[in-house]
Amino acid sequence: MHLFSNFERLKSCEFDRNPRVTQGAKLLSESQKLWGGRFTGATDAGFATYNRSFDFDRRLFDADVRGSLAHCEGLRAAGVLSDEDAATITRGLHAIRERASADSTFFNDQAAEDVHSFIEARLIETIGDAGRRLHTGRSRNDQVATALRLWLRDEIDHISESARAAERALLDVAEAHRAAVLPGYTHLQRAQPILWAHWCLAYFEMLARDRERLAEVRRRTNVMPLGSAALAGTSYPVDREGIARALQFEGVTRNSLDAVSDRDFCVEFAGAGSLIMAHLSRLAEDIIIYATTEFGFIELSDAVATGSSLMPQKKNPDAMELVRGKAGRVFGHTLGLLTTIKGLPLTYNKDMQEDKEAVFDVADTVRTSLDVTATVLRNMRLREERTRDAATRGYMNATELADYLARRGMPFREAHDAVGRIVLHAIGRGVELHELALNELRNFSPLIEEDVFDALSLERTLATKSQTGGTAPEQVTNALAAARASLDM
Repeated sequence: MHLFSNFERLKSCEFDRNPRVTQGAKLLSESQKLWGGRFTGATDAGFATYNRSFDFDRRLFDADVRGSLAHCEGLRAAGVLSDEDAATITRGLHAIRERASADSTFFNDQAAEDVHSFIEARLIETIGDAGRRLHTGRSRNDQVATALRLWLRDEIDHISESARAAERALLDVAEAHRAAVLPGYTHLQRAQPILWAHWCLAYFEMLARDRERLAEVRRRTNVMPLGSAALAGTSYPVDREGIARALQFEGVTRNSLDAVSDRDFCVEFAGAGSLIMAHLSRLAEDIIIYATTEFGFIELSDAVATGSSLMPQKKNPDAMELVRGKAGRVFGHTLGLLTTIKGLPLTYNKDMQEDKEAVFDVADTVRTSLDVTATVLRNMRLREERTRDAATRGYMNATELADYLARRGMPFREAHDAVGRIVLHAIGRGVELHELALNELRNFSPLIEEDVFDALSLERTLATKSQTGGTAPEQVTNALAAARASLDM
């Protein structure tokens, strides 16, 4: 996949948003309104532009057509539509769906208020009066909610696959450097040595939880509101459960008032996306730091780095900086959605139109950020000699020395204090703990014997962390195998 291939998907949704340029053209024609019988005056051009959502909700086109096809069959099965009208409407919906795929100018409609009125207008143009019967028994309120849930359900599946691809990239780069070690940090200070693969698995676990959360959001999204009509439910004897099965929903909403006003699933999705972006931002920060000259642990390939317009020597980690920066954008959408719904009375209010741009942008940003992160992981080189050298300096085996003394009977608090004094001595000498002579070490405790140097070795330091979840090579090997297996489930 090309690094920015998903951005091509966004280009098709771009429209002129300058009201001064387009407000005259955007006056909604009477024939395309889904309302208007009780109105005698024309809609103000400025308000029509402000009210219009077709620029962005046209992304729901295919989902809305799918919902309409199922609604049509539901009306036919209930005897509300004749077989002839239902067949005509079905053919018409398929026809405009095919035209949308084949005609690049199909959506160039400056008069459409929203995607729902657009579809109905095109349907009536295509099949005549039969198209006017499709809206029987439904409202834009349950229609919009159904289309948005259908669209988001599919998008969650795409994002989950992108997260899975990022997890695979983490495992690939971990397995490519199975024996590599690097310093583990707390407070961004060297703490204890770890395996590089253990570091990769930490981010794998974050993304695994993210996919679990997405699955939970999908389950609550995958409930059908169609049949709730405007707010009180439909008066026609349609089989809601049958329509839900046709659209592969897991069930139907239980309360019509809640169904048309519920946007919890949007907030949950944005929240799950926020956590994904938080995790990607942390990963980006690590990679950015590790790629600096000061650390020098990682080198990014030319495919995922940029240069400076002034300084010829620079190689900048722009891909990861963008991921880190876009996290705040997704967080903002989450807060924006919560703010939008916090004071809304039951049931539908036009405020809810604001949900779509937020949800669309969260989906686009999260998905492309996952894809870019996977690409970066596959286009970086770990400098193993540099990381190993860093993992053996800075007194990172001090805890091992304290544990050594504790195993020989010294209370850990005393051992901690003794090792602190040994570290201070080593700092004064300008050497590492394992470079001190045995007699120097014994000056601080007679419990120290010759075997202390084995205990202080990098290999032993790693191997002792052998409990489940630790960085011991055997544990990490098992964890890698389990992680790989989990991706195939």
